Amino acid sequence: MNDDRSPSAGAGQASDEHALKSLHQGFEKIRSELARVIVGQDEVVEQLLIALFAGGHCMLEGVPGLAKTLMISTLARCLDLSFSRIQFTPDLMPSDITGTDVIQEDKATGTREFNFLKGAIFSNVILADEINRTPPKTQAALLEAMQERQVTVGGKTHTLGQPFFVLATQNPIEQEGTYPLPEAQQDRFLFKVFVKYPSYEQEYQIAERTTSEFDSQVGKIFSADEILAFQRLVRRVPAAPEIIGHALDLARATRPQEEDAPEFVKKTLHWGAGPRAVQALILCGKARAALRGNCHLAIEDIRAVAHPVLRHRLVTNYSARAGHYDADTVIDELLNAIQPGKGRAADHPELEKHLAQPGTAG
Repeated sequence: MNDDRSPSAGAGQASDEHALKSLHQGFEKIRSELARVIVGQDEVVEQLLIALFAGGHCMLEGVPGLAKTLMISTLARCLDLSFSRIQFTPDLMPSDITGTDVIQEDKATGTREFNFLKGAIFSNVILADEINRTPPKTQAALLEAMQERQVTVGGKTHTLGQPFFVLATQNPIEQEGTYPLPEAQQDRFLFKVFVKYPSYEQEYQIAERTTSEFDSQVGKIFSADEILAFQRLVRRVPAAPEIIGHALDLARATRPQEEDAPEFVKKTLHWGAGPRAVQALILCGKARAALRGNCHLAIEDIRAVAHPVLRHRLVTNYSARAGHYDADTVIDELLNAIQPGKGRAADHPELEKHLAQPGTAG
């Protein structure tokens, strides 16, 4: 995974290839363990793990009863991580999430002092259940934690444990009494994943399992330290310039303000994806490649993660909504319109100059 041919570089490459093999084997074990509890939802599980090993957060949207909470808690157990569930309600306060300073008395000396009582955010995996049911002030309590991996209370900063993974859920059918997340906060989520209804056969298995005695125990596959090591490994997966250029072409084509944006984008979108989308496409593509045991990023990895990366970063206009034209439909057309090797990223002199510099190919 390194172009340097020195002995130390060769050893590093062999070590990375061995680690990629371990990650791929662990990924298959996790899927196998989750299958003992969760029926179906293979694509959702893969996308959750891509987000985890890319070091980002994930939003899940689906109707009640699709095992979103069970899936997340079971995943935390498979990964030997601490887990907290925060039920978002209209009366939830920011301090309920982050924690608060409380006065405690030292019985030996009689002195009193403020001590920080940690909130539910101090876990490795956080389930923010029905995040759109709480007001923006409380929703915003997650922002610093998600971006900076820390919380500030009473002027003091408290570092969160690593790895740190926020999984927020939303119910798409009940919108009365909800507070939709602002676009800026949605952009903090690496993925937005749709959890769909099971097939007939899968629902039969669910009914059979949940109405009889069933052992839901799962084995622990990875420790927290191993996950952090794999997150660093994902960032070392090489990305060729043309692949980075394709990710750039996809993201920039969603912006109706760009002169060369496709006509259907100008007709259906009010705002397109920002620079975080390009970063997410590349990083999630690398994670997908690594989970599948591949030692380099491929075009198909970028295109495979386009929907969960882009769907919550596109703002459709009135014409699109009136015609029932959603973000996923735009992304479908975008993938047809922007083909690999036919973008304009490499036509820019600034990029050509950058690519001419040594060590910029990933």
